[in-house]
Amino acid sequence: MEDQTIPVTVLSGTLGAGKTTTLNHLLCESGDRELAVLVNDMGEVNVDADLVAESSDISADEEELIELSNGCICCELRGDLLDAIGGLTRDQEFDAIIVESTGVAEPLPVAQTLTLGFDQSDLDPTEFYEETGIEPLEGCHLDTTVTVVDAHQFNEAMQSDEILDDDGTKKHLGDLLVEQVEFCDVLLLNKCDLVDEATLAEIEATLETLQPRAEVVRTTHGRVDPDDVIDTGRFDFEEASRSAGWMQELQEPHESAEEEHGVTSFVFEARRPFHPERFADLLDAFPETVVRSKGHFWLAGREEMALMLNVAGRSIRVAPAGNWIATHPPEEREEQFEAHPELEESWDDEWGDRGTRLVVIGTEMDHESVRNHLELCLLTDEEMDADWAAFDDRFPTFEEPEAVEEGEHDRQEEIGIAN
Repeated sequence: MEDQTIPVTVLSGTLGAGKTTTLNHLLCESGDRELAVLVNDMGEVNVDADLVAESSDISADEEELIELSNGCICCELRGDLLDAIGGLTRDQEFDAIIVESTGVAEPLPVAQTLTLGFDQSDLDPTEFYEETGIEPLEGCHLDTTVTVVDAHQFNEAMQSDEILDDDGTKKHLGDLLVEQVEFCDVLLLNKCDLVDEATLAEIEATLETLQPRAEVVRTTHGRVDPDDVIDTGRFDFEEASRSAGWMQELQEPHESAEEEHGVTSFVFEARRPFHPERFADLLDAFPETVVRSKGHFWLAGREEMALMLNVAGRSIRVAPAGNWIATHPPEEREEQFEAHPELEESWDDEWGDRGTRLVVIGTEMDHESVRNHLELCLLTDEEMDADWAAFDDRFPTFEEPEAVEEGEHDRQEEIGIAN
């Protein structure tokens, strides 16, 4: 039962957001709580762990502080993370565990590791499990996911073209920031003393749109009430996975009116394909007022496969989203119709389920202008009758997707075409 296990808080945030400062504050203000800390750093020397040890009474010698260095816990150190958690929970000596992830870590795979453990297909049993037979997650539960956001650098980070190097894996700063915001229970808007009230309100409106279910807490120098982020009982994996603003908008589409702080959204839908050259040109010069866009689209000449668009700040990526249901054998189509009756209602006699559905979220965004840009990328009546294979297409080519387990599409490589 969760009330018999140790609650784990995962602390995420981009480099410089203030994670370590927040962690040190929590350790100083922990009161009667006995806290254990696991600090992840990409470098060979775990600088953050040294700072934590210097600024608090916590000690690696007494096994209250564990360092995971030279890798990231959202990818190559997932097994090490389970080992470390297993060691901390074995004797049930702590009231809570705080995991400070590296600045390039994505919280979703970390949460998967801490909730699924060795059930994940890409993780083998570690030495700890082989020697003891104890599942490391038996003694703890993921309780709260926290993202620290740098209010002073937020707008600059969203518009940045900076590419971060995660041990050879390139990550776009704006895209990473959005992923950290979209998968969390609590958002700590830090460095609020460096930003005026109007800007803070705009940032909060953006954060609340990107992740509606998260509690937004303003902080200065990482000072937060420990009760806001430790043993809160807020984490629910299914709810967290479905709660991103773009996903909620797809489920209940509506065109939002101009809000007080100018953060609005709409859903763009079309039942004819994009011209590949015009749409690529648009993505290369996508309006800067758009901070987030996600969904699937139909590209002329790609009648077998749906493509996914993922826009986060200045990061624009395209990935395969699976074959259209119209390409499936009749019996498989019928199964889909039974499972999703609304699909048959919108089915086109010629093109089946092919079409485009994109959520667009922006600040001070001209809906009509963005819609017009997208509509001008659709094939004209004359082009609908033309040879689509003759269109210039500089989008990446993808292999036909094979049968995959649910959720595997999220792990496929996404290839940017812009810049």
